[in-house]
Amino acid sequence: MSERSWKDWEAGVLPSPDYQDLLCRLFATNPVELGFARDYSPVPAADETAPPWNGDSPDGTLPAGKAARAGEGSRTFTEVEATKRRDAVKLAGLAMASPAAAAQILERAAAEAMEFTQQAEASSLGSGTLDHLDLAVGEFNHAYSLKPPRVVFDAVMDYRRKVDALLKSRHTHRQERELLAFAGWLSELLAWLSHDLGDARTGLAFATDAFVHGRQAGHGELCAWAMDAAASINLYEHRPGKARDAALKGLIEAPPTHPLTVRLHAQAARAAAADGDADGFTTAFRSAEDAYRLLPPRSPRCFGVDVLPLADYALTSYPATSFIWLGQAEQARQHAEHALAAYASAPEASRSPSREAIARIDLALAHAQLGDPDDAVALGHQALDSARVVDSVRHRAGDLTAFLARRYPRQAAVEGLRERLAAAGAAARPCPKPPEHEPEGGIA
Repeated sequence: MSERSWKDWEAGVLPSPDYQDLLCRLFATNPVELGFARDYSPVPAADETAPPWNGDSPDGTLPAGKAARAGEGSRTFTEVEATKRRDAVKLAGLAMASPAAAAQILERAAAEAMEFTQQAEASSLGSGTLDHLDLAVGEFNHAYSLKPPRVVFDAVMDYRRKVDALLKSRHTHRQERELLAFAGWLSELLAWLSHDLGDARTGLAFATDAFVHGRQAGHGELCAWAMDAAASINLYEHRPGKARDAALKGLIEAPPTHPLTVRLHAQAARAAAADGDADGFTTAFRSAEDAYRLLPPRSPRCFGVDVLPLADYALTSYPATSFIWLGQAEQARQHAEHALAAYASAPEASRSPSREAIARIDLALAHAQLGDPDDAVALGHQALDSARVVDSVRHRAGDLTAFLARRYPRQAAVEGLRERLAAAGAAARPCPKPPEHEPEGGIA
């Protein structure tokens, strides 16, 4: 069809019957829909139960009955057919354009494609922002076990706010996924830091935030790490059921051949032991051992740190605590000794003073249950000598001193350990808020 033919059609001159037939085939419709003919079939009687007319009808025209009642009279056929002709020509696009017009359409489309690309790449992030965040999160994870949690919390919280601001700025979809992941990693670290500072509510809030951002970023491993933190926090809050739920939720997201899977199975085992469920502990711990045997030869790394030692700790330290709770002192002693050996042989970057201190407390509790209070008190003091006596260490040390006080009430050494633990707890409490006329120095 020539350009002149369809321009004539748009101006109101009907094409020949042959072309009308071809156009009906092209648009898969009938002559009435294209404005080539009128429909003289009777209008159905008005349905009084039908909802009020909203201005639309199947063919885009005003129903005859409604038009009469509105006093508009009969619409001219020319207006309707002209509208349909314009719509049909627009839909046709390249199919009905002349070579010259088609070239113009394609040229405009190329310009639009470039604009689409520019919009997709438009971002207010600097070229090195994501690299800087990757480096910062790695440094924070390295500092976690080396610096006081209050100092690290302030720095990590500041970066978490900055990432939140970046998420609200202009960025690409790829950058958004990376920012969501960085936000999740920072919140996961804030969950542990809050736990170390003795604030379970804040820790669980950040663990949930880390899980949600990990889910939005499509980062299953991050989600699993977040639930690992939630499981530990719930255990120390004496909520073994919620701890087990968090561990199972993390297992859904964790890569099956990752050391984190071993750790989460061990978390579920520890939760069962805390609940007094010996059979549940045995089943979950066997799953942890099975997962450990399936780990690949090369261990994965997280922010440059080998995470395999975390699986080793989970298979030694977690059962030591579990057997203490289940009243199986000899089993607890063996696993606690294995845990201390694993901590001692771990690479410096993977060492954790707080976990090592808890293993000493588990060993102390085992000795206390086996009738050796002197060794128990000595191990308790060694645990409090740790460079990182955080809330979880003080919590477990409290379990130790309470058990010793019940079992050996007249031991002076036990009272000395209790006094030292009380002093450590007092030193760890936040300083009072400074008066309003004095500048605040952050978390003290």
